[in-house]
Amino acid sequence: MKIIKVFPILFLFILGSCSSVKVSSDYEKSTDFSNYKTYAFYKKGIDKVEISDLDKRRILRAIEAELSAKGFTKSEDPDLLVSIFTKSREKIDVYNNNYYGWYPWYYGYGYGYGGYGGMGYGFGYNNVTSSTEGTLFIDLIDARKKELAWQGMGTGILSSSRNIDKKEAKINEFVSEIMTAYPPEMEMSTN
Repeated sequence: MKIIKVFPILFLFILGSCSSVKVSSDYEKSTDFSNYKTYAFYKKGIDKVEISDLDKRRILRAIEAELSAKGFTKSEDPDLLVSIFTKSREKIDVYNNNYYGWYPWYYGYGYGYGGYGGMGYGFGYNNVTSSTEGTLFIDLIDARKKELAWQGMGTGILSSSRNIDKKEAKINEFVSEIMTAYPPEMEMSTN
């Protein structure tokens, strides 16, 4: 499997004002999530993540806060091991803005009828924007079985910020959105 190189500032998780985090999750259907009460971070997996150590710590603190709010405690003998994984891709959007309509005389483009203005065709232009779309995976691994029990995934547009407080607040928001899917709502069987 090819390792994806990640920009040093990749996971600052500063989302644009019109962007949102898309969240999904997956889990082992036979798992009884009420049995999990303790956790520890899976250092071996986290060390492989190719983002800055500062951002790793920010993400892990955010996960720790979310798990604590759900009643989990950190332990040397955990029920769950927590790992993260990241990936990114460059996203290019091209908008073609051809305009056909009213052009007053001072534009000087197009053709038309009448005195100082009229209907005409304007020059179209393309607007190209690029952004980095990043994905954060949060894996909860059953420590005894050594099997993935739950995985949450959040995808959003990333950008950098020099304001550390804003960066940390956005990371907390990003992780919080992912962790709202845990524990999964189990389907009740009706017989």
